[in-house]
Amino acid sequence: MHVGSFVLAAQFPGQGPGEALHRAVRSAEVAEWSGLDSVWLAEHHFVPYGTCPSAVTLAALLLGRTRRIRVGTAVSVLPTAHPVALGEQAALLHLTSGGRFTLGIGRGGPWVDLEVFGTGLEAYEHGFPESLDLLLRWLGEPSVAASGERFSFREVPVVPRPSEALTDAPGPEVVLACTSPASVRLAAERGLPMLLGMHVGDEEKAEMVALWRRCARAAGRPAEEIAGAAHVSAGVCQLADRRTDAVETLLKAMPGWLRQGLDAHVTVDGRARAMRDPYAYTELLCGLHPVGTPRLAADRLAATSERTGISRFALLVEGSGDLAATEENLRRLGAEVLPQLR
Repeated sequence: MHVGSFVLAAQFPGQGPGEALHRAVRSAEVAEWSGLDSVWLAEHHFVPYGTCPSAVTLAALLLGRTRRIRVGTAVSVLPTAHPVALGEQAALLHLTSGGRFTLGIGRGGPWVDLEVFGTGLEAYEHGFPESLDLLLRWLGEPSVAASGERFSFREVPVVPRPSEALTDAPGPEVVLACTSPASVRLAAERGLPMLLGMHVGDEEKAEMVALWRRCARAAGRPAEEIAGAAHVSAGVCQLADRRTDAVETLLKAMPGWLRQGLDAHVTVDGRARAMRDPYAYTELLCGLHPVGTPRLAADRLAATSERTGISRFALLVEGSGDLAATEENLRRLGAEVLPQLR
């Protein structure tokens, strides 16, 4: 089992973006010192829900500041990026980090980002498969040309080539954020591990893993690839000597962050969107994930792994909104939970 932290660089009420980003960088460093396996970096634009606008840029900084831990994006939003540019950045980080970089990609949402970056709603609603396939070709072939609906260009060499790295992998690992059966099928047909969100529980995640396996077999993916797929489960982790104290910490801090962060999202076409109740959502997360004593946290992670077959976890540890509390949460996760799992 591999346990990592999920870094949103969340801006809590009363904080500025700089404070949120400082906590993000510091928590990644502490995650390495505490023995965690990975750090996963979120990407958002124009909202205090998360203040990191470029997960690959922050990944580059953290790869330079660390020596052992794996750093991944969770996720780089493909509809607002050019797949070749993202592929070049991923190859660069893969080569220069000795293979410690994971490229997590996702579709994002129908936000105003699509207008600002000029890609448009079409890139979100219909263009994702074409972008994904172009990105995967860039990471796996010596030269690439395109003649699709969105991208068309003459053949050009891939420089730098990820496969030229002196690493254990021929190229950066790629995982795909999945929230629907369609995205599960997309990942399975291409043999990509899934990143599953914190808003769903073990039963739904187990169903998505089972669907992925069925679709991967139907697509003719190799049996060993299907059996060894290392999916990632996102969640929340808050540790305390008593479960009530851990829950109280999150219920005091997270609803305010969720309210201001989620309210700030603007759709590109004015479509209505349903908003979760921030307090009820925090309560849901506390019930689904390792929130409580270290013993409870270890048991919950082990149970999720057994029920779903998922071997990797990306845990949000900054739910208190406080830097010192986040660092202590990470240290306890490394010292008191991980030994029980290993």
